[in-house]
Amino acid sequence: MILKSDLIKIAELQAEALNAREPGLKREALGAMPALARHALIITGIRRCGKSTLLSQMISEKYPDAFFLNFDDNRLYGFENSDLRKLDEIISESGKKTLFFDELQEIEGWERYVRQKLDENYKVVITGSNASLMSMELSVKLTGRYLSRELFPFSFTEFIKFTKMKPGEKAFLEYMKKGGFPEYLKTGQQEILSLLFDDIITRDIVVRYGIRDVKSLQRVALYLVSNIARPVTGTKLRQPMGIASTSTIMEYFSFLESSYLFSFVQRFSYSAKARLINPRKVYSVDPGFVSENAVAFSEDEGYKFENVVFNYLRSQNREIWYFNEKNECDFICRDKKGKFNAIQACLNLTSDNTDRELAGLFESMRFFKLKEGVIVTLGQKDKFTSGNLTAFIVPASEFLSRNIKQPR
Repeated sequence: MILKSDLIKIAELQAEALNAREPGLKREALGAMPALARHALIITGIRRCGKSTLLSQMISEKYPDAFFLNFDDNRLYGFENSDLRKLDEIISESGKKTLFFDELQEIEGWERYVRQKLDENYKVVITGSNASLMSMELSVKLTGRYLSRELFPFSFTEFIKFTKMKPGEKAFLEYMKKGGFPEYLKTGQQEILSLLFDDIITRDIVVRYGIRDVKSLQRVALYLVSNIARPVTGTKLRQPMGIASTSTIMEYFSFLESSYLFSFVQRFSYSAKARLINPRKVYSVDPGFVSENAVAFSEDEGYKFENVVFNYLRSQNREIWYFNEKNECDFICRDKKGKFNAIQACLNLTSDNTDRELAGLFESMRFFKLKEGVIVTLGQKDKFTSGNLTAFIVPASEFLSRNIKQPR
């Protein structure tokens, strides 16, 4: 429970802090935000990726008279469901009709409150750091009255703008090492990424889901960040992780994915059962996490390269799988229009790996009846054909700079 007078003061202080915030780099996602109407806009993404800055930019450019409240504030830890009535009074007294709520999911029953405000013709924007905000369960609770968008750490093109580097191999390698978390890029303090990694595990998983065996969860997370772009299964991790139950490991996977730390990619199959039982490949949300938290060595650069390509594709497509039949193709993507694309990620094509990379790409192209496919490399540019199939070899800095972002 919190006093109304305290809530008013906190809201005022937060508004002052928001107005004093540096405008920051204008995010690419800003131009893709829909106009607010009778649907709540829900923006999700990993902690510290820039959601609050995006809100500040939206308020500054589009909704200067909005009411703002960030629930991820130590001063609001005593806020309870019953305090929503006091919040209602404060909003009504302010006369403002656009509401921006940061981390509102921390409050029990927030979905009913948002639905109420929509019924009262308020415009509502919500941010959160958990993917459950975009779940089917939420669709039921808000009766379909919401639109959702995801925000990620800086893309390669945003990284270029932020660091003022010249596009090319050097910039890409720097991006592959440092990633796109704004605060880390601004300060260069390496401990920021390790502390953030631990903070997400603690606040977004341990506390939220009541995890008791914290050490086991941390071991699983460390294993995953050290084995990006490799296939993983709960069964094979049981013994080395010292966890008795495969279901516990799979539960950890789910929590880590919901917190946006990792993504798990299934092997393509038309069989739902086959997709579930086959190993999944794991990717980190940001290459900087891998650089600062993984137990990794120089030979892992190819995996980090693949991870960066995945993160770009993740922001562009609804669905991603890997293809593994006679040969393997790293990514099969299906966009919003249902179109398939086949993409390989290879740091450097050599006489030793070119035939293998092309075999996997061409096999997947035949499977999906595609005439064109792509192999993304560090700096090579070329073209290969096989019958009526064409494989375009594209430098990563060029591929990741394609301005074809489609909001999810």
